[in-house]
Amino acid sequence: MKFLDEAKVYVKSGAGGHGCVSFRREKFIEFGGPDGGCGGTGGDVRILGRRNLNTLIDYRYQQHFKAKTGQGGAGRNKTGAGGDDVILPVPLGTEILHAETGDVLGEILEDGQELLLLRGGRGGRGNLSYKSSTNQAPRQFTKGEPAEELEIILRLKLLADVGLLGLPNAGKSTFVSAVSNARPKIADYPFTTLKPALGVVRHHNVDMVLADLPGLIEGAAEGTGLGHRFLKHVSRCSVVLHLIDVTEDNPAEAYQTIRQELAAYDEQFESDLVELPEVLALSKCDALPEDLLGEIQAELEAAVGQKAILLSSQSKLGVDAVLTDLARAVDAARTCLAEEDMAESAAS
Repeated sequence: MKFLDEAKVYVKSGAGGHGCVSFRREKFIEFGGPDGGCGGTGGDVRILGRRNLNTLIDYRYQQHFKAKTGQGGAGRNKTGAGGDDVILPVPLGTEILHAETGDVLGEILEDGQELLLLRGGRGGRGNLSYKSSTNQAPRQFTKGEPAEELEIILRLKLLADVGLLGLPNAGKSTFVSAVSNARPKIADYPFTTLKPALGVVRHHNVDMVLADLPGLIEGAAEGTGLGHRFLKHVSRCSVVLHLIDVTEDNPAEAYQTIRQELAAYDEQFESDLVELPEVLALSKCDALPEDLLGEIQAELEAAVGQKAILLSSQSKLGVDAVLTDLARAVDAARTCLAEEDMAESAAS
């Protein structure tokens, strides 16, 4: 299945049915009186979260969705049938934005969660509802309320615990395939990963979802390369795993390139990617001798001011250490979130 994380969609609710003007006409009943029924309510437009979806690809082939109009009222005080709703299923983690203003209209985070996007028009009143002691034969009626229409943007942000960052061909896909059952495309050239891939791993009784994202290059925040389209997925992660190819000419410079792109993205989109906890690892360590690895590790740690783990996804060097640090960060984030939820519940 192809991956699509953004789609523009036009939606329209159903208009209400018109009220009816009718009078009872039966044999031997000379003054039957009004019996016109009210119109039916138009259909709503709703967004529904589905856990089994992971892409918005369906909205590439259909972008227009219109709910049914309510039926008009009829004689004998018959109310028109309501119009059918339109329900748009989306993956968990989907944001709904107003296409013109960019305002966030809602967010789908739970399976079965519904968001009422547009309400259908109410049905018009029939002449029976206008009958009174002073108006025994009313001919008034009202038309149904008109439909509402809107153009929206569906934007998917993957719900992952760990986001993998690094320059192209830094070994991200190899790491994900080594620690999980995910099988992303792997090859020895840049931009092998063209779409995010998710892998699930359990370590020290902590289940984590890893997101393998396309590699970033300088200028990614401004739209250069492929990774800029997927930086938004990092915003939902609890921790980032920053991989640096140990064979890079200047690992410290490669590290700063990624950090600068995160900062530029934060400034542009008012996010806080640079504040996320980070685990740093030097990948592909099976390609160099041990004495040279120690020297590169020390230089990188001195330049960036944090610990760098030696990692080889092929030989499993450092894999346990990386997973341990990731599990610790994910568990801490979940504990913090649970405490915040408890505090909010107590306050309310």
